[in-house]
Order: sequence, then C-alpha cells, then structure tokens
Amino acid sequence: MIEHRITFDGPVILGAGLAGLTAALAAAPRRALVLSPTPLATGCSSAWAQGGMAAALSDEDAPALHAADTMAAGAGLCDPAAVALLTTEGPDAVRALAALGAPFDRQANGDFVLSLEAAHAKARVARVGGDGAGAAIMAAVIAAVRAAPSIEVRENARARRLLQDATGRVVGVLAEVGGELVEIHAASVILATGGVGGLYAVTTTPAEVRGEGLGLAALAGAEIADPEFVQFHPTAIDIGRDPAPLATEALRGEGAILRNTDGRAFMADYHTARELAPRDVVARAIHAERSAGRGALLDATTAVGAHFPQEFPAVFAACMSAGIDPRIQPIPVTPAVHYHMGGVATDLDGRASLPGLLAAGECASTGVHGANRLASNSLLEAAVFGARAGRVARDLAMGGEPLPAEPTPDLPDAALQILRRAMSRDAGVIRDAEGLSRLVTVIDASQTAHGLAPTLVAAGLIARAALAREESRGGHFRRDFPAATLAERTFITLDSAAAGLRYAAE
Repeated sequence: MIEHRITFDGPVILGAGLAGLTAALAAAPRRALVLSPTPLATGCSSAWAQGGMAAALSDEDAPALHAADTMAAGAGLCDPAAVALLTTEGPDAVRALAALGAPFDRQANGDFVLSLEAAHAKARVARVGGDGAGAAIMAAVIAAVRAAPSIEVRENARARRLLQDATGRVVGVLAEVGGELVEIHAASVILATGGVGGLYAVTTTPAEVRGEGLGLAALAGAEIADPEFVQFHPTAIDIGRDPAPLATEALRGEGAILRNTDGRAFMADYHTARELAPRDVVARAIHAERSAGRGALLDATTAVGAHFPQEFPAVFAACMSAGIDPRIQPIPVTPAVHYHMGGVATDLDGRASLPGLLAAGECASTGVHGANRLASNSLLEAAVFGARAGRVARDLAMGGEPLPAEPTPDLPDAALQILRRAMSRDAGVIRDAEGLSRLVTVIDASQTAHGLAPTLVAAGLIARAALAREESRGGHFRRDFPAATLAERTFITLDSAAAGLRYAAE
C-alpha cells in the first residue's frame, strides 16, 4: 500500500556510486534526489574498484591511443563515437575528481603516477595508494555531495517500479524508503544502479548489485543493449568468500605471473601477450587450467614481494585474512563476474529509449565497452557519462501524472541462491546451447513461481541474448560456436526477448 506521495521538481537518481553522484553534482543548481539502498560508500562497485582510472594523462599518450586500445578490447562492438567521447573527455574528468579532493598518487613534480594494465599500450591508469582508487575517489565525491545544497540523499531507499504517465514517459519512481512505499513524481529518473554481479554465485561486486535497475527499465519497456556480454575478472582471490576479494589487474602490470599448481607459468600457451592479454582471454585460460585440475595461482612474490603492504594494501589484507602471505606465497585465483558491458541502451548523453529515463555507469550501455571492457575504463565511464546525464536531466521539465502502479515482487533468498548457482554454471566463462537453454528453463520456472522480479528479468535477458548469439566474442564465449562471426550489437526489449532479437545492422 502506497503510504506517501510527493512531487520532486528535479531528477530522481537511483544509485549512489560514482555515476549517480556525479550526475547529481552535474545537475546543479537543479535539485536532485539520490536514492541509495545502502549507506553511502557501501553497496556500490565504485567504492570497491582497485585499479584506478584510465586516461591519456601523459605527454607520451593521447586520447586516440586510448581509444584504439578500448576498441581493440571491445572486439568489434564498440561505438566509435562513444569511445572518442570517453577518451577525449577522460583526462579532464580525472582532473576534476582530483580537484574535488581525490588523492591520486603523484610524482615529485606533481604529475600523476600512471600504471600499466592489461591490453593498454601505454601506462595510463591513475591510481590511489596502489589499489585504493575507488574508495578514495568515492570519499571525495561523497563529501562534495554532502556539501551541495541542491542534493538530497535518502539512504535505505530502494526503487520498486518506474512510474509512467499515459504517454509512456517515465515520470518518477515507486520507492521503498525506510520500509514505507513512497510514490515520487519527478521530472526525470536517472538509473545508476550498477551491474549484475549479484546474479552470479562467484562475483567481485557487492551482493546488492544484481541487475535491478536493468530489470526495472525493461519492465517499463526500455530497450536493453548487449546483455549477454558479462566480464569475468580473471583473478578473484579464491578463498571461499562471497563476494570474492579481488587481486587487481595492476599486479600483472607490475609483473606478477600466473602459474598452475605445478609451478608452471601457463599464459604463453594461450596468448602472446601472456599475463597482459585481454581479460576475457586470461579468464578463459585460468578457467581451462582449473577445469583440467591444474589450478591457478598468481605469483607476485618477485614482482611485488616485500612491498605488498605499501603498494597493494587491499590485496595484502584480503590475503593475510585467509592465511596467505602474498609476499612469499602465490595467491589462489579464479574467474569471477566483475562487470556488465550490457545495460540500458542510451545515447551519448545518457538518454534511454523512454522519454524521461536516463542511465549512466555500469547499468547503462553506451557502446563504449563493446564485447569486453578495457581495464580501468569503468570509473572513467561513470564520471564522464554520469556528468553528461546530469546535465541533460537539469533541463528536463515535469511530465504528466503517474499512472497507478504496484511494486514489483521480490525474489525470495532461496530462489535467488538457486538463480545465482544456475547463472554461474550456465552463463559463465564458457557457455553452450544446452546450458543456456537449461538456464532459461530455470528462470522461467522461477518467474512462474515468484512473478516478474527485476532480478529475474535481468537474468532472463542475459540468458536469452547469450543463447541467441551463436558465436564467441569478447566476454561471451560459446563452446559450441567458438568462431567470431556476428559483429553486431544486440538490442532487445522484454516483449521481444522470447520472440527473437533485433541486431543493429538489420
């Protein structure tokens, strides 16, 4: 039962990661209301990011070089205009965060300390304290948001349905705030709800991040792009925790070596770039070694060794808490869901296919990442496109009156755990028609039992798009279709999901 109705003359922003908070700051002086399901700095992937922000910040680099690396990693599906925008605006986005107080590592002359990560041709990743970029950047942005008179933040507030008027325009949100249902009539809604990691049994992202924004948008009729493309970080620390701690890509940039339990360095068997191959290649290599019973360990004892506590404190702490001393012992690793390249289809200013709806950050699909995200482009995308979405929302007028709406159902925890196991088993690093068909059956049965919960809707879109893409590309690898044959993006709506998919070239 709806207990309160309010009108808010400005954007309502769902999610309080870097994209959402950047959008709120950019919308000023227009009022912005941020709804966060958890306290700020918790429950969002931005705060957990270790690697840093990639941008052409040195004299030896250029946006065009960054763009070329992004396009190469994206395996033929990147939108060149989106990539050009990201890489051109990227340096100023990093500098803007530094001006807010983000304490990026600096050289003695004041220049950024830049690190090399996999699939980058240049050292261009600005870091904080080795592996603390996300938390430090978020601390600075949160301080700015708290100080902004135009921004109101409601914590422990969760979206339960998007509200639409008689024309289909998104005009607000039905939210659960402090246990009460509140209908918020607003000028626009910006989705910044993060990715889909919590839909999988093994993930490096917060458990709360499980595709709800994607599902809510799809239920409202929005177009979804590329949902089948899920990135698996190769080196989650395999110590049986949920979520799994992350061993940052930067370790391999520093020279850490992947070995099997026999001590043999195995990456040369899979790619000429060895440890610095694209993430999807490294993830499949580790998956293959583990599946063959040989295991996988990240050996940084020589590359980092005694410097671990100072250079990579988060990784060091996670390892030591499990009785592993990475200064003298290799780290057991496994692929884990880390990022979703797909999401709500948007233009370059964050506009979704439904009027009044915008999206930014991981829950959006701008076309920047294509089939496989380049390392450390995620925080950059959140900052660049979050700001663009906020500026658009600043100028949107109020729409019509919301039509009556009921909250979407929740998926019971037992059913969620069944879904997570099925997603990891059948829509994981290696996929095939048999497994994906089995997964669709599991999802459909759960929808019959529990209704159209947004988490189930998101999972269903991933599974159906993966089943329809009969090729291997980027983060999507089909054992039964190992060749790359279809360099076209997927565009899908909830209504079209069961009937078939429309590709960009059609």
